[in-house]
Amino acid sequence: MTFLPPRIVSVFGASGLQGSSVVDALLREGTFTPRALTRNPTSEAGLKLQERGVEVVAADSSSKASLIDALRGSEAVFAVTVPTIVPAFADGPEELTQGRNMVDAAREAGVKFFIFSSLPNMTKLSGGKYSNLAHYDDKAAIQEYLQSSGLTNASLLLGGFADSLWTKNYLQKSPTGSPGYTISVPKYTPTALEAHTWVSRDVGEAALALLKNYDNPNLPASISGKSYPVVTANLSYTDLAGRIEKALGVPVSVTFPSTSGNAVRDAMLASHAEYNGLYTSTPVPNPDLVELGARLGTVDELVEEVRRFYAGVMRRGCTIAKNTLLGFKRSENLVVLNLIVRIDF
Repeated sequence: MTFLPPRIVSVFGASGLQGSSVVDALLREGTFTPRALTRNPTSEAGLKLQERGVEVVAADSSSKASLIDALRGSEAVFAVTVPTIVPAFADGPEELTQGRNMVDAAREAGVKFFIFSSLPNMTKLSGGKYSNLAHYDDKAAIQEYLQSSGLTNASLLLGGFADSLWTKNYLQKSPTGSPGYTISVPKYTPTALEAHTWVSRDVGEAALALLKNYDNPNLPASISGKSYPVVTANLSYTDLAGRIEKALGVPVSVTFPSTSGNAVRDAMLASHAEYNGLYTSTPVPNPDLVELGARLGTVDELVEEVRRFYAGVMRRGCTIAKNTLLGFKRSENLVVLNLIVRIDF
């Protein structure tokens, strides 16, 4: 019998929302073996990954040597970088340094394929209007660096995180005390579109499709160097609220405050509103990913997930305090970061 070595995919941020989606997809499908890269393998999240049979390896994105050691034997990488505006990562290296170290280490470790979770350069896209979104511009710069590295690569572009409806309590009990819920979306308008990404469902599916095809000689064109928006639905928040209202059977309203109280978050939301979610020119589901075999979620499935979660919360008897549904920060199935930006890494 011929022994075939495991096809290892090293996943940065494996305990975050994006990385865990990739780990879940790899474990479920079975072609590849995930390796979780983390700053602290003995953390609660790291130990839970080990309980699932996932290899967990220490990796420090400020140290290229550390990354080279962590990536040895990997066929591919899924990488997400974290801006230092996130409190838990305030003492870490700048995002550009993280990304370049990851790319350089992957090349030196002999990695064959590199998937990066990227974002558009908002300063360039807006002609300087939105120049304070460093976590967008830095990711775009890392993507350019990756594309010039000689590595076979592809990038995923994510929209607004639909998961935040339940992981961050964006869908709140009505402040009037009457039955129903409300969604507060600063800087938006009732008709502006958002590209909603169901991260926990679709990022892993998209990454898996790329991994299974990056060396496929039968494709009409190479996927290397391409960007793939991962969008579950292009909808206004008004439309989304209407669909959730129908599913829950109680009123769901949307408010559009003039500010969130945070300049970076305001600029981020305003830019999405102005450009209709950034990716609305891409059909849903993304035909390029579907052609590669990605089985992406639908808006109906997303709304059903919202319904199931909120029905489950009520069944478990979570308390309601000050008209806000609580109990999400340490749900048995969720690891939630309190971020001032939309990205739950």
